[in-house]
Amino acid sequence: MSEKNLQNKPIGIFDSGIGGLTVAQAITKLLPQEQIIYFGDTAHLPYGDKSTAAIQAYAIKICDLLVKQECKVILIACNSASAAAYDLVKEYVGSKAKALNVIDPAVNYIGKHYANKTIGLIGTRQTVNSGVYKRKIEDLDQNISLHSVATPLLADIIEEGFFNNNISESIIEAYLSHPDLQNIEALILACTHYPLIKNQIKEYYKGKVDIVDASQIVAEDVKAFLEKEDLASGALTKDHKFYVSDFTLSFEASTKIFFEREVSLEQYPLWE
Repeated sequence: MSEKNLQNKPIGIFDSGIGGLTVAQAITKLLPQEQIIYFGDTAHLPYGDKSTAAIQAYAIKICDLLVKQECKVILIACNSASAAAYDLVKEYVGSKAKALNVIDPAVNYIGKHYANKTIGLIGTRQTVNSGVYKRKIEDLDQNISLHSVATPLLADIIEEGFFNNNISESIIEAYLSHPDLQNIEALILACTHYPLIKNQIKEYYKGKVDIVDASQIVAEDVKAFLEKEDLASGALTKDHKFYVSDFTLSFEASTKIFFEREVSLEQYPLWE
């Protein structure tokens, strides 16, 4: 297949649920000429409390669908899956598609802007326990001190629509008051759900801590990658597609909040 044909192919994006739509939204805003095919594995969310082996199995099944849809790039828009399955996905799709994750762009951004600083990170148990951010940031050799805290309730309350209210405010305050997150200069939101509570997190810190929202950073990284690989599309020729492994009306309603427009979900079970 020629490079020209590849340029017109879609970008595949997947997540454990609909949180990755924050990344998809950032990409469509920055790259309106690119078609998106999104898969939310709503039957198995959240990935944050799943084993590495389970996440890898889900990721491979999702990649099968995205490869069949002839995606030129497959972006793992989930920190837990990026930590658990990126290397496997990259090997599995081989030359059929380019594999990207949401961790490397955030780490590179931190390296450029926070050398010799103390920074915090919040994410799922899977992301924090994997130690992937710690390893990658240490590899930068920029004298960055990272303090990570697992915040497992946050993705759940966001998926259920309980954010920007007193419930989320109490939970956010309980997590951010953790001793390990004191005296930090920046906080990495290491979950694609968290941009939806970014304003509440900002209010908690009252401007004293920079909030690193990876969704925009990842979108910029995808743009740079497409241009570097000569894979950028010239014009949007097909509508975006959205799949979930388990359809519910509540998920369809929530997608409007995450993607900031109406979305029609199609059910595609990973296992029949």
